[in-house]
Amino acid sequence: MQIILLHPRFTHAKSVTLTHRHLMLGVVAFVAAVLLMTSLLFYFISSHAASLPAPLRDMFAGAAQGDEAQKEKFLKENLALMARRVGEMQAQLMRLDALGERVQGLAGVKPTEFNFKELPGRGGVEPMDSTSSRDLTMSEFKALLDAMSHDVERRADYMNVVESTLMSDKIKSKLLPTSQPVNVSYNASTFGRRLDPFSGRSAMHEGIDFAAPIGTPIMAAAGGVVTVAEFHPQYGNMMEIDHGNDMITRYAHTSRLLMHVGDIVRRGQHIADIGTTGRSTGPHLHFEVRIKGVAQDPHKFLLAGANQARLASK
Repeated sequence: MQIILLHPRFTHAKSVTLTHRHLMLGVVAFVAAVLLMTSLLFYFISSHAASLPAPLRDMFAGAAQGDEAQKEKFLKENLALMARRVGEMQAQLMRLDALGERVQGLAGVKPTEFNFKELPGRGGVEPMDSTSSRDLTMSEFKALLDAMSHDVERRADYMNVVESTLMSDKIKSKLLPTSQPVNVSYNASTFGRRLDPFSGRSAMHEGIDFAAPIGTPIMAAAGGVVTVAEFHPQYGNMMEIDHGNDMITRYAHTSRLLMHVGDIVRRGQHIADIGTTGRSTGPHLHFEVRIKGVAQDPHKFLLAGANQARLASK
């Protein structure tokens, strides 16, 4: 870059050549001058703030207060957001505690073994190096709240699935014929092949006989719906209860039936009385368990119920 200088005092025109180096030095000198003037102005304002004219002093004070107001507004907005998230998490935790107590009851876990309302014990060694621990930043704390909220929601969904499964198992267990229908200590005849008391020939006995005096109460072995309540030439006064899943129980040779078709019965409910009606040699209850029409050994169901009751009493 060439600059030509003209002046009446000059006998000849003079020229000055500026290189890129000269231009860079000029720019650097200009920036340095601006920074120096800014520093001097800041020093002058800081050291003579009290003696400055009121309008100028208020202008600088207003700028500083504006920055503080922006920071305070930012903090208030973030604190309000985090307070709302904490409130949502508290509501989620209360729901999770209630759900946990329901699952605890369904699972048979005693409150003394696990209490949802008590905080678990925690501890650890204090860090020896102070640089290994530090305060959380605002963004880190917000990310931690988001992660905890997501984790609480995921655990609540999991607990809902567990509760549904336990509830289904609980219902199924109540519908299994595991309760002894007559309060006697022995069976007059067991399940399987035996000599028929009338013909003397070997025949299949498809149930268990409970011998007891006439009028002894007969209880439902499980909950269900009465599907048959009638007189049968072989079984006498007979009742059948449907427990779902193609499972029924049959109560035969009774002296009287206390339930009717369509009645809903619960486990242990008095449904009939011991008798000797039908093909019978004396007062007893003929008790059968059938799955899809096939006779099952009732003893395995009653034994499972007895074992469960023994474990529950411990």
